[in-house]
Amino acid sequence: MHCRRSRPRPGPRAQGGAALIVALLVFALCTALVVAMELEFNRFYQRAANILLAEQANAYLRGAEDLAILALLADYDADKSRDTPRDDLLEMWAQTPAPYALDEGGWMAGCLRDLQGRFNLNSLAARVAPAEGAPRFTASQAQFIRLLQALGEPQLSEQDAVLITESVTDWLDRDLEPDADGAEDDFYVARTPAYRSANRPMASVSELRAVANISPEIYRALEPWVSVWPQQPAPLNIHTAPATVLRSINTDGDLSPLSVDEGQALVEQREAVGFADLEDFLASPVFASRQGQLEEVKPLLGENTSYFLLSAEVEVADRRMRLYSVLQRSGRQVGALARANGSVDDSRPNNGEQDSCTIAPSLDW
Repeated sequence: MHCRRSRPRPGPRAQGGAALIVALLVFALCTALVVAMELEFNRFYQRAANILLAEQANAYLRGAEDLAILALLADYDADKSRDTPRDDLLEMWAQTPAPYALDEGGWMAGCLRDLQGRFNLNSLAARVAPAEGAPRFTASQAQFIRLLQALGEPQLSEQDAVLITESVTDWLDRDLEPDADGAEDDFYVARTPAYRSANRPMASVSELRAVANISPEIYRALEPWVSVWPQQPAPLNIHTAPATVLRSINTDGDLSPLSVDEGQALVEQREAVGFADLEDFLASPVFASRQGQLEEVKPLLGENTSYFLLSAEVEVADRRMRLYSVLQRSGRQVGALARANGSVDDSRPNNGEQDSCTIAPSLDW
């Protein structure tokens, strides 16, 4: 008779070791879940905080836009009492106020700049009708050629300026026939990547970067002095244009800009006594030897502005946001034509005419 031998049951110590391992596994699993939940909660909390701060900052920036609109309306009402309404740098809208402290900490700042105090690139779309004895360039093209030579660095020759001007004209006009020194689709499709000329008005100054013969250095030097608003070009405001732009005003047929001293003299005269009107501006000592020779450029000059650029910045909880708005004033109506967020390019060289209200290159208007 055989007896089955029974195996000895594990003792209390063996059972305790297995239970400890199971407990450690459960603890490790719970720890991993808690850590994962904490990370997800922190991400959710941070995302919600970012959205809240962004909305708060955006509300302040829209408030800055509303204040800018009120300033433009107040200026319009004040101009109605003047014999000859005009827009100049002594008016309230042109002043740069100190940053405004916010109740919960941080600050808000903003300023308005005259977009009609810059050269309008879209005015280059028109061409001279071919005819015997007709000038080669329109008054706007001649003015732009002078502006390019007035940039300073990089220093451009008259030939370089003509090359760029005709390239920009070909970019804007509606046909596909290039000027003698211009560029149309045949030039751009050979680039990598390939693209075509716009053949329409520019919507942004940044389009210049796609135009033939414009290097990054030329673009950065030119960008502060040009605009694309309004898209149906309006006269240049002589009361707000900076010295560099004023140097682009010269006699008919002369493609060279005014000298640096002459441009600065116009600004100093404007700051000291101002110009009563356009005729007073053209009677300046700078133009004394040019009287009767400014007939072509005269229709390009004016004294009023309808298009402004608001540059506003706010800091909330150590975070900054910026808003750029193109504002159009028509009578007693002011509306925003375009809005964008961006950042200031601190690497741009300061030539003494730019200020804290200079807009970012990526948002060029």
